[in-house]
Amino acid sequence: MTTINPYLNFNGNTEEAFNFYKSVFGGEFSALMRFKDTSHGDKLSAEEKERIMHVSLPIGETAILMATDGLESMGRKFINGDNFSITIGTDSREEADRIFKELSAGGKVEMPMEDVFWGDYFGMFTDKFGIQWMVSYQKKS
Repeated sequence: MTTINPYLNFNGNTEEAFNFYKSVFGGEFSALMRFKDTSHGDKLSAEEKERIMHVSLPIGETAILMATDGLESMGRKFINGDNFSITIGTDSREEADRIFKELSAGGKVEMPMEDVFWGDYFGMFTDKFGIQWMVSYQKKS
């Protein structure tokens, strides 16, 4: 089953925001990774290394609230009100490719579908209407 979840972008305060959301919704983070834990972390400033690369907070039985600190040094420009994406989780690589191809038609691909260091098959784009999307397939263990 395809899932859709919000993905938020913050300007250095993801950890503060997600601790707040956790206090409201309860539960535990299902993922929390800092930029220092990535393959390119050694190229970042001390401040950027401590920022959040990815965090996930399950809300209820099917929704997951996710976020990152967008680093300007990595080409991300924070614009309040334009700081979110819709994330689509698919059941197969083929479904991910189809959805990515069809939704990105006429838009701007930021990252084509590819295998990424955290283990997913993943891509990002802005559609022709200006909506930011992320498409992901996570191989089932």
